[in-house]
Amino acid sequence: MQGAPATGAFDLFRQTNEFHYLCGVEVPHAYLRLDGLNRTTTLYLPQRDPKHERSEGPQLNSSDPESTVRITGVTSVKPLESLGPDLLNATRIYTPMAPAEGREACRDTLLHAMHLRNADPWDGRLSTEILFRNKLAEICSHATFCDLSPILDQLRLIKSSREIALMRHAGELTANAVIDAMKITRAGLVEFELAAIADYRFLRSGASGPGYRPIVASGANIWNAHYYRNQSLLRDGDLILMDYAPDCNCYTSDIGRMWPVNSRYTPLQRELYGFVVEYHKVLLKLIRPQVLVSQLAQEAAEAVRPKWLSWPWSKPAYRDAAKAMIESEVAFTHPVGMAVHDVGSYRMESLKPGLVFALDPQLWVRDEQIYIRVEDTVVVTETGVESLTCCAPLELDDVESLIGSQTSDPRIN
Repeated sequence: MQGAPATGAFDLFRQTNEFHYLCGVEVPHAYLRLDGLNRTTTLYLPQRDPKHERSEGPQLNSSDPESTVRITGVTSVKPLESLGPDLLNATRIYTPMAPAEGREACRDTLLHAMHLRNADPWDGRLSTEILFRNKLAEICSHATFCDLSPILDQLRLIKSSREIALMRHAGELTANAVIDAMKITRAGLVEFELAAIADYRFLRSGASGPGYRPIVASGANIWNAHYYRNQSLLRDGDLILMDYAPDCNCYTSDIGRMWPVNSRYTPLQRELYGFVVEYHKVLLKLIRPQVLVSQLAQEAAEAVRPKWLSWPWSKPAYRDAAKAMIESEVAFTHPVGMAVHDVGSYRMESLKPGLVFALDPQLWVRDEQIYIRVEDTVVVTETGVESLTCCAPLELDDVESLIGSQTSDPRIN
């Protein structure tokens, strides 16, 4: 396993998710060898650099192996130069073939970047994973190479109690950041100012930064589901969609809330967003372990159908859009964990306790470019489900009471 390299920038080092998952070591240019035959772990680190240490402070290194073993819990610590000789007799080597996720990155975004790079006739760079495998193959010419990524993906899909505790903290910060943004909302602010107050909440509470770039979309910007420019003025009468979460010890969360700039939902906003919220609440009541997503989606559709039939739809197009939403499985979007779009798949198997995913029902009225959603990060428990972002209000009246209620700078309170 190859860890993340130094970036060469004045930034905070962020280890790759897979490397952090296996050992938690936050040092650039680190390598980890798990010996399945002997059940040992060896950590390979750069040697101590006194000049760098004087400038930036000490970090784990191979020059003091006893201290590093004590801190990390690995079996042994060696310098980088020892990795090659230690692999000479290996006959089967597992190494990740999927791109390694780093700061604000997901497998899907990395694969898209790889697609763009491969389509660029002037680039031609090989991925870090291919380069590492090629280097290993030079040393271990007789070894069989296997992809470790599917194994790690499956392990990461179901969270331990420790992971859930980290994600509960991340979810609480996420929800409270949205509440902070609601409180300062008023016409004339710029979208990024809502993200800035969230950043303050994240950093003040111990996060290392964002888990992904903020989505603070107002008005027509909402139609672009992953809008990120955040440069528009908030205008009276517009809705805001906010989706932003922190990076807490390499774990994140996910959320989606929509609210009116002027603190009052219009009748149309109540009609559409209000129904999506009602459907979302039905889903939260039904999710439980040992059932398939398809069964839950069907149960939710049946449970919400009377409300859909009696809802005061102002247009047939809105009624049809809601019908399409509740008859789909769109609400069960993606796992959440070390990445906001985390690895692994859960749609084809019964839900298991410890599964964390984004519950995100979405409604589209394409002819009018209307996009409505509400999202929480939830974890399947032994008896049902827990929303990790439940602090952020769902009820429209509760949301209205918060908007603009913070008249002074919350950073000085």
